[in-house]
Order: sequence, then structure tokens, then C-alpha cells
Amino acid sequence: MKKILLTMAVTTFIAASIFTGCNSPSQKLENAEENVIDAKMEVLDAKSDLNQARQDSITEFQQFKIEFENKIIANEKSIEELRVKIVGASDENKALYEKKLAELQKRNSELRTKLYNYTDDGTDKWQIFKTEFKSDMDELGKAFAGFTVNNTKVN
Repeated sequence: MKKILLTMAVTTFIAASIFTGCNSPSQKLENAEENVIDAKMEVLDAKSDLNQARQDSITEFQQFKIEFENKIIANEKSIEELRVKIVGASDENKALYEKKLAELQKRNSELRTKLYNYTDDGTDKWQIFKTEFKSDMDELGKAFAGFTVNNTKVN
């Protein structure tokens, strides 16, 4: 008797599972259509987010470029001011100062070229470029400061 009840219970459970687990073809089609619509909405959202990220990146680069173009122009003005100041230096010092100024001018020009030639290759490369460029500009700024500190006799 126990075997019969157990067999009946298992059979009933399996039959109930099969009947409740089966969807009609129209229900399957509806579910598939809903999934497709959801997927399309997710794709549109992702595209929108990507476009916004690209626009933000372009705007950030344009602001970065303007900021550092201004610094490069300021460096050029500093170089010209220093050229005027070293006119009165002794011949020995004058040659040394002109050599240092030529090096500063070369580094400034290289940074300008690096800034103009940068192309957007993705967020990671942009972050690396930005960090390296800022570091290079800081080093150049220190070189300018060192030039005027080390050469106080120029004035």
C-alpha cells in the first residue's frame, strides 16, 4: 500500500510539474517578443550612454587642450622675456643662458606638437596621455623656475 501511495504521489507531482511548466506556443512567442523589446531598450540605453561618454570626453579634451595651449603660449612669452634679460649678461654666461633657453624652447615646442598630434584612442589612453602631459608640463615649469632662480645675475 505504501508503495502504491508513494508511486501515485510521485506520478501526480511529475504530471503537475509538466502541465504547469509547459507554455503554449503563443505564450512562448509573447515572452520572446517581450525579451526582444527589453533587449532593444537596453541597447538604446547603452548607445545613449556611450554617446554621452564620448561627448564628455571630447569636451574634456577640448578644455584640456585650451588650458595647456595657454600655458605653452605663456612659456613662449617667458622665453622671450628671458632672452631680453640675458642680453646684458657676460659673454660666458650669455652662451650658457642661450643654450638653456634653446633647450626650454625645444621642450615647449615638443609639448605643443604632442598636444596637437594627440588622437582619441579610448579612455585609458586618454588618462595616460593626460597624466604624462601634465607631468611633462610641470617639469618644464620647474625648469623655467630653476632658470630664473639659478641665474639671478641675469637681471
